[in-house]
Amino acid sequence: MAIPVIMPKQGQSVETCTITRWLKKRGEMVHSGDILLSYETDKAAFDMESPSEGILLDIFFEEGAEVPVLVNVAVIGSEGEKTESFRPGRTGANIKTADAKAGEDGIASSAADDDKIASSEIEGKIKISPRAKRLAEDKGIDFSCLSGTGPNGRIIVKDIEYVLAGTTGKPARTLSPETGFHDQPLSNVRKMISNTMHASLRNSAQLTHHMSADVRYLLDARKQIKNNPESGKGEQDITLNDMICFCVIKALKKFPEANSHFLDDKIRTFDKVSLGFAVDTSRGLLVPVIKNADDLDLGQLSKELKSAAESCRKGNINPELLQSSAATFTVSNLGSYGVEMFTPVINLPQVCILGVCTIIHRLADIGDGIFGFIPVIGLSLTYDHRAIDGGPATLFLKEIKDQIEGFRY
Repeated sequence: MAIPVIMPKQGQSVETCTITRWLKKRGEMVHSGDILLSYETDKAAFDMESPSEGILLDIFFEEGAEVPVLVNVAVIGSEGEKTESFRPGRTGANIKTADAKAGEDGIASSAADDDKIASSEIEGKIKISPRAKRLAEDKGIDFSCLSGTGPNGRIIVKDIEYVLAGTTGKPARTLSPETGFHDQPLSNVRKMISNTMHASLRNSAQLTHHMSADVRYLLDARKQIKNNPESGKGEQDITLNDMICFCVIKALKKFPEANSHFLDDKIRTFDKVSLGFAVDTSRGLLVPVIKNADDLDLGQLSKELKSAAESCRKGNINPELLQSSAATFTVSNLGSYGVEMFTPVINLPQVCILGVCTIIHRLADIGDGIFGFIPVIGLSLTYDHRAIDGGPATLFLKEIKDQIEGFRY
């Protein structure tokens, strides 16, 4: 029996998703769990797994198409099975569906959803997606003469964006051999990062303080873990970043003003720590959140950090956990890249972000008037001066330093 593949609903605010790449082709055999396609929302990028085993009988939307959620994008079944009854835009009486709840789970879309798509696609004889239509109207663009690059010539958001940019054609990488450059349209994730970072710098008063912390105890703990991977506390591979995040959480409990959001006319200080941390993925920088991180011991925190990072890289992280408002504080670690000092940008409405730098050796008094080189790690705290003054920010950074230097495993 043929089974539809539908565009899942990634979060309550997501209405459409853009297919960026098909990993399987029409007529190809697929197995349950195989990655069928990659797609993006306006917040993150994801991979979609095959819900069953069979032949990919048909694909209803090509790469670059903007697809409403809970709509059939493909059909998997046995050779020779008909697929037209699953195609979006058919009348409700001819569409095979499960109930509405099944549609939410990514198995089948409802007749009402498909009827909605059919009516929203066609404005007279012009096929245009609702979002593309709204964008064109907002920007005063006459879309009646445009050729759409979506399915069946449907005009999608990227077509309107190309008009705004002064170009037309299929949203794809273009190469100019005469001048030796190429243009790459921005992905939704790249647009999100661009808009968020620019808005952060434009709408806040950011300053960065730098400090270093002695990490001899952290390195000793790391050595114990690596040398004893299956005994006691060392049964889990706890990293230096895990330990630093653990120290940051402890410091936040002592300086709750850093665990806050600036909301224009008020500062909201949180009782619990929801820790955001930067994850570098092939699709761009993502910042997932560990909720109630202050309730976790070091081992539990380490597991949660690894699990969230892996979900980001696989593309199946819950979009609600990528909202900047979901975190109360963020850590960005560039130490593995050898960065000695940097200025991280705050994820508004948060009031602080900590940049963790690489470990270097610095000359210091090691006792009894003897000087030697010790390993220190750079800490860069960016804070919003609208919410926190320089004095409290420095004391908070000093507390992070003290927590690191006083760490015991």
